[in-house]
Amino acid sequence: MRKEYTTIREVVGPLVMVDGVEGVKYDELVEIKRTDGSDPRRGKVLEVNGSKALVQLFEGSQGLKISDSRAKFLGHSVELAVAPDMLGRVFDGMGRPKDGGAPLIPEKLLDINGAPMNPAARDYPNEFIQTGVSAIDGLNTLVRGQKLPVFSGSGLPHAQFAAQIARQAKVRGKDEAFAVVFAAVGITFEEADYFIEDFKKTGAIERTVTFVNLANDPAIERIATPRMAITAAEYLAYDLGMHVLVIITDITNYAEALREISAARKEVPGRRGYPGYLYTDLATMYERAGRIRGCNGSITMIPILSMPEDDITHPIPDLTGYITEGQIILSRELHRKGITPPVNVLPSLSRLKDKGIGKNKTREDHADTMNQLFAAYSRGKEAKELAVILGDAALSEVDKLYAKFADEFESRYVSQGYYENRSVEQTLDIGWELLRILPRSELRRIRDEYLDKYYDRNTAGKNE
Repeated sequence: MRKEYTTIREVVGPLVMVDGVEGVKYDELVEIKRTDGSDPRRGKVLEVNGSKALVQLFEGSQGLKISDSRAKFLGHSVELAVAPDMLGRVFDGMGRPKDGGAPLIPEKLLDINGAPMNPAARDYPNEFIQTGVSAIDGLNTLVRGQKLPVFSGSGLPHAQFAAQIARQAKVRGKDEAFAVVFAAVGITFEEADYFIEDFKKTGAIERTVTFVNLANDPAIERIATPRMAITAAEYLAYDLGMHVLVIITDITNYAEALREISAARKEVPGRRGYPGYLYTDLATMYERAGRIRGCNGSITMIPILSMPEDDITHPIPDLTGYITEGQIILSRELHRKGITPPVNVLPSLSRLKDKGIGKNKTREDHADTMNQLFAAYSRGKEAKELAVILGDAALSEVDKLYAKFADEFESRYVSQGYYENRSVEQTLDIGWELLRILPRSELRRIRDEYLDKYYDRNTAGKNE
């Protein structure tokens, strides 16, 4: 039986100070009960100093009286109830059912902070995941166990992009269980409704576990939501042997909540007011993705963050880039042109793309065509910039072909809408159709055997 304390000394906003405590630990869960019999409020220990414990409430302190309240420390941190029938369910940011369905009958309770993964037990990510998005599958390939963030800006369609990946992602060629864990952090009710309705309409809800934290929910709950999602993913991956894709949007809202809590604790601020431990805190989440040797399941992560003022050097994208294996960048310029999704492929990067492509994974010509498409698009962009300054007359005939290639590449390869699900073979074939705009002599990054097989297969539009 755990002791209840009637020694609440101070309530300031969502913070409660409890005096005379013994054996209380950081991050421990707390229940604040009232004598009027109303539902207890929950919070967690932010700080312990001698016999004083500072508690932050999840629901806020409105209407709470010091005189008729008592605190009970539960001896454990926040836990998530997990069971196989989590799939297809929608939960709030604290893991409580939000879809009107029956309460979950838990198979076990898991600490949302997880257990550290032994680095020596990690398996190298090298298996292709098909997202159905050409800009990812063809050029910045996602592999199983990877962390590949999406860097967006305010007003850009990262919500539609996230929903598209959640709908379409799959493991190819093997009859293996695949699930998506989707965490929406600090979003509006309208956005939350969009995701849930989209998943229901397309049937993706059946293989998805959804956690929704709304913008008007407490900041302390926002800190828990991504960890809830990753904990659910660990259960599905390592207990049930599933391959899990975790999508978290928006990490910027998470970092803002972390800054708010840090300020409430009167911590010394770091860059832009964010706590100095922001890097460590993000790493404790991101590094829970991966594969474990001898274990069938895996966790692949796509965190989505909106860069304040489109600044890629802002602490949140900057630190995320250090921890993860690349980034997908959405472009405001392409968005204005009507390219959907507006993925800027040149600065985007997947550091593990070479490991997930090639014969028996995607197709033997994938690596060569990927390099050639990058090079041709880059030169086409340069040719277009030169034409803006000097006029079209300054371009050579080959430069004009490259400029045409760049336009076609954006409108046919990158732009595909949010409901077109392309196989990797379709993506590669579109790449070859575009490369036929250029003379064969310009395709120096592709081996002759692949040029013979794919470039000459269809001579329509061929230039030599």
